Amino acid sequence: MERIGVVGLGAMGLGIAQLYAQAGHPVVATDAQPGARETAHQRIRASLTPRVEAGKMAAADLDALLSRLTVVGTAEEVAAADLVIEAVLEDLAVKRALCARLEAAAGPGTILATNTSALSVAAIAEGLKRPGRMIGLHFFNPAPVMKLVELVAPPGADTDALAIARRVTEGAGKTVITCADRPGFVVNRCARPFYGEALAMMEEGRSASDIDAAMLSAGYRLGPFSLIDLVGADVNLAATEGLARAMGFNPRYHVFGALKAQVARGDLGRKTGRGFLYPDAPGPAPADAAAIVLRIESALANEAASLLAEGAVSETDIDTALKLGLNFPRGAFGAARAQGLDRVRAELRRLAASAPKGLVGRYELQAPLAAMV
Repeated sequence: MERIGVVGLGAMGLGIAQLYAQAGHPVVATDAQPGARETAHQRIRASLTPRVEAGKMAAADLDALLSRLTVVGTAEEVAAADLVIEAVLEDLAVKRALCARLEAAAGPGTILATNTSALSVAAIAEGLKRPGRMIGLHFFNPAPVMKLVELVAPPGADTDALAIARRVTEGAGKTVITCADRPGFVVNRCARPFYGEALAMMEEGRSASDIDAAMLSAGYRLGPFSLIDLVGADVNLAATEGLARAMGFNPRYHVFGALKAQVARGDLGRKTGRGFLYPDAPGPAPADAAAIVLRIESALANEAASLLAEGAVSETDIDTALKLGLNFPRGAFGAARAQGLDRVRAELRRLAASAPKGLVGRYELQAPLAAMV
């Protein structure tokens, strides 16, 4: 079994280490903070003990998993692994410096991977002597539970590095979607209209409760505002602003004032005790719930079509990524076909015709969706 290295033992990094150790790989891991290193085994045991008590995991299997995880003091000690995944602070300078240290200590065959959700993998690899050995492995939180992993292939990535990363990650039980090194990859980019159209409707006078209730009635586990409240309005704003910059401030990635105002008030969601909806739950679905769903799903399909037009990822992979990465009941294209492609195209044309000045171009019909049958 390949030896897996993990740098960063916060919630995400620890989950990645647990995942590969549970799959049978020897894992060597570290963190800059002594406390994170010292408590790594204890935190994994605490998270899995309820499964043991419920009879879903044997105590011996938990002990074996923990025996395969070795925690060391420095990143250089981790660099001896076959595949080293960094899961540190989402800061380009920090990640670049760490990867340079890892490469200097690693052998020529070592694969370096970043778990970034927002930064360019190629930018992180800039300055490395072997940039082709640097790829992206974007896990979703919690890593041991969420099935999706986005395998990010920057230009010039070694094909064997991509193949090995795919094999060991699929062997750990994940569904791996290969995507290009573009802003937002697949899920974070294609999800923007889920939040954006909800915020647009809020600014038009609709309530968060009506919008979320409409989406719940269509089979979504969480409405857009409840999802923002779960992850944090500040986190959502940072992701939205980052993607807007990366995409040249195209109106499809407009940063809505309602989101900025929410963050300015400090009502960030569950972590502050109040959000767009939290601590309340959505009320009953409004009479026009179907129209709300049609608008959001039409925008989702149009954004997915814009990514499809760029190549490197298929319609099926985009839909799979949205279902597994966001727990959507169907993917963007599946939803569009269920709504009826002609209805979706008509809805986008309606929205385009009535778009306010700041959103002109937001609903421009993307070529793959226009041609879809």
